[in-house]
Amino acid sequence: MKNLLLAAAALSALVAAPAMAESDLSFNIGATNNYVWRGVSQSDKSGAVQAGVDYTNNSFYAGAWASTVDFDDASVELDLYAGVKPTVGNWNFDFGVVYYTYPDSDDVDNTGELKAAFNHPMGRGSIGSAMYVDWETLENPYYELNAAYPIADKFSVSGAIGKQELENGDYTTWNVGLGYDLTDVVSLDLRYHDTGDHDAFWAPTGRNLGKEQVTFGINAAF
Repeated sequence: MKNLLLAAAALSALVAAPAMAESDLSFNIGATNNYVWRGVSQSDKSGAVQAGVDYTNNSFYAGAWASTVDFDDASVELDLYAGVKPTVGNWNFDFGVVYYTYPDSDDVDNTGELKAAFNHPMGRGSIGSAMYVDWETLENPYYELNAAYPIADKFSVSGAIGKQELENGDYTTWNVGLGYDLTDVVSLDLRYHDTGDHDAFWAPTGRNLGKEQVTFGINAAF
């Protein structure tokens, strides 16, 4: 499986190899009332501030993204990622790696994942799928199906359903939300999250981090 993922990434890079490089650097900054990842709050159902930077060069991309978190032994998450996004017809693919780090902690383990995803237009909207797997063990995969559709000039709806496999038990997660483009730079997102396991994710504060929760976020990209 590992060789297959690596071969697919190498092939996609060759397919998408450009004649001339077109590079771009972009930034984003945002805030949310609750940082939820795969259905589980990473901020103890409290607010979080987030920011990132992305570099693209035709199909190649790399970037970094950071968020405040609320763990016993960590208050900052820093994600580093890179990959290629080839296009074949109207099919858009994404083969990459993601490294999750916690720079202010010596106790929270850093982890990495391999990523394989695709996106395909459907009418005015799009459908997609993604798979992430631990890059060392090739175990504990996360699978997701997602979709998005514009319902008005500045409004869109989107959602996803996923399954996270873990050594101590699997769980499903889903979300659905409404997005609004306040300006060409600033966007808003109101989203409902839930998981199929309301007993597994408890914080020391007593909050249930995997139970239904509503998030509201604002993001600026430039």
